[in-house]
Parts: sequence; structure tokens; C-alpha cells
Amino acid sequence: MKVIYLDNNATTKVADEAVEAMLPYHGSLYGNPSSMHTFGGQVHAKIEHAREAVAKLINADPSEMIFTSCGTESDNTAIMSALQSDPEKKHVITTRVEHPAVLNFCKTLARRGYDVTFLPVDKSGRLDLDELSSAITDNTAVVSIMYANNETGVIFPVKEIAEIVKSRGILLHTDAVQAVSKIPLDVKKLPVDMISVSGHKIHAAKGVGALYVRKGTRFSPYLIGGHQEKSRRAGTENVASIAGFGKACELAEQYLREEHAKTRLLRDRLEQGLLQSCPDARINGDRENRLPNTTNISFEYVEGEAILLRLNEDNICASSGSACTSGSLEPSHVLRAMGVPFTAIHGSIRFSLSRYNTDEDIDIVLDRVPKIIKELRELSPYGR
Repeated sequence: MKVIYLDNNATTKVADEAVEAMLPYHGSLYGNPSSMHTFGGQVHAKIEHAREAVAKLINADPSEMIFTSCGTESDNTAIMSALQSDPEKKHVITTRVEHPAVLNFCKTLARRGYDVTFLPVDKSGRLDLDELSSAITDNTAVVSIMYANNETGVIFPVKEIAEIVKSRGILLHTDAVQAVSKIPLDVKKLPVDMISVSGHKIHAAKGVGALYVRKGTRFSPYLIGGHQEKSRRAGTENVASIAGFGKACELAEQYLREEHAKTRLLRDRLEQGLLQSCPDARINGDRENRLPNTTNISFEYVEGEAILLRLNEDNICASSGSACTSGSLEPSHVLRAMGVPFTAIHGSIRFSLSRYNTDEDIDIVLDRVPKIIKELRELSPYGR
């Protein structure tokens, strides 16, 4: 039975072209890119080619890109670098709806004695920019606010955020893991100091990411060791995954506009169909300012885990929130921050699409989900 994969915010299918780009570095081209001989030098050249491709996707200079192991490392590195670069400042500002890579890292910083402000959001998942401005103090070292939310797809006004933060002379980091390749991002028009990117969210392999660091930004490396990445990130590079990452970025640039339009149409058809066929269903998040591939729907009076289990029986993959918090019985911290009612928060499902999804996929989901919701409500003590 065909797998219908609607969990692309958790991870994406590795593009065939990216797999092909990776294969030589799992075989004949095994040289160390830091070696002085020609055999290793050709491997180093491929890393630089990939760096150019990643940089081009966000209109950055290749020298501003640092390869990492994942988005989490990029996030942790950016925040810690800001704190280490100005150790007298002990204040960090973030939001209550960040990915765990930022949220839990900031909670750890708070336990270590740092002052952390977790900004709230409204019922649509939007940030109050006046609250952000009021939170900045002379002790603020860095502001870290995501570009787009991984659970709801809500897009934050990063340009406006940057104008506020930079006017106060504060470093700004944004986790753009979910935004890159789904919407245009141009660092020449966006005065952000550091941006996190992840390969497996854009049809590259797991285990590779990047951190954009704007020229002139004070930077302190997180991993200390060798001279790799111009001494900004120690450790022998994951060459195969970096090669695939570069190819995935080339494809993302090629398909950006087409994928944006296609996934939005499929997402809207899925969303409208479910709202019409499932009573007591609601969309979570700002329906205007969000990623084109993401919808978060609450089906009241049922448990999201039960929905996912039933979908899984039909080979339909979706999510109840962030993949990094799956297995937890706690309701989504994002939806709690938005004040989603108790009757709806436990029945929330995230559907996230990619360019590989089809109309047939949506047809099957629209056929199965209403039946599943009806059956589960009939079994539920809270059912209608």
C-alpha cells in the first residue's frame, strides 16, 4: 500500500538527485577534506561548491555559511555565541512557541543563572511587537525568534522584529529551519545576524545543517577542536550529507515558486474539505501569515494520538506536533501558549506537505479522516 506522507515539517523525503550527489562520498571519494593532497582537496572543493548553493538559496555570501550537524546545533551555537561574545550581558529574549532546540536550550540557560524572557503570543500565534520592544534592556545579549512555527506554520514578522532589535544594538538570531525553501528568504533585505537552516527539512539527508553568520558579527565557536569551517566549527565535515545538502538547495531554488503554489493549493483543498466534513473542527494559527504547506487542525472531543494511530493503519503519516516532542503525553506547548481550548488541544493534527504530494493523496485523506473522526467520537466519553 502506498505511503501518503503528510509529515514534511518533521522530515522530508531525500530527493533522488541529493542521494546521487552523496553516493561518491560514501565510496570512492573518501579523502579527508582537510588533507593537503589532491585526493582530499577534491573533496574539499565539493564542500565549497555546496556552501555556494546553500548561500545562494538565502542570497548570502558563501563565507557567511557554517556547516553544522543539524538545526539544533545551529540554534544552540548562535545563542551561545552571542552570550560568549558579550559575557557581561546575561539576558536572552525568545518566545513561548519556539522549537525545543531554542526553547529548551533557553530554559537550561535560565537554570544556569541567565535571565530569559519568554514572550507570549495571541490566540492566532502572533507576537506583540510592543512587548518585544519593552522586553529589551541594556543587559540583553541576544533575541532569538523563529521565522516560521513548525507546528502551526505561522510566519513571524522577522523584518519588523529585526528593525526593533537592531535599533537597540542587539544581536538577532532566527530559527528559519521551517521557512527556508518554503518561502523566499533574502538576507540582503533582512537585517538578521544569524540564521539556522536544516538539511532534512528541504529534501536533504538528516545530520547536516548550516548557520548563517552575517559578516562583521562577533562569533564564538561552540565546538572547539580543529580548524574546520575556518575555525568556526570543529570536527571533520560530513561530506556526503553536505554534498546532498548543496544539491537539495539547488533544487529548492529551482522549485521554490512552483512548490509554493502547488502545496498551497493542496493544503487549502485538504483544509477546506476537512472543515466541511468534520463538525467541531478548527484551524489553529494565523490563516493568512503562514507557510503554504502547513495546516494544524483540532478535531474537538477526540485524542490526536488515536487519530494518528488510525491514520497509520491506512499508511497515512501526519503528526500531533513537533517530531522532537513525539512520545510525550503533554499537550503541545505551542497550542497551550495560544490558549487553544482543552476540548481541542488534545485533538490537534498537523498536516505538512511537500512538492512530492499529489491530488490523489489529498483525496484519500479526505475520504478517511471524516470516517475516523466520526468513529472515534462515537467511542469517546466526550463525544458529541
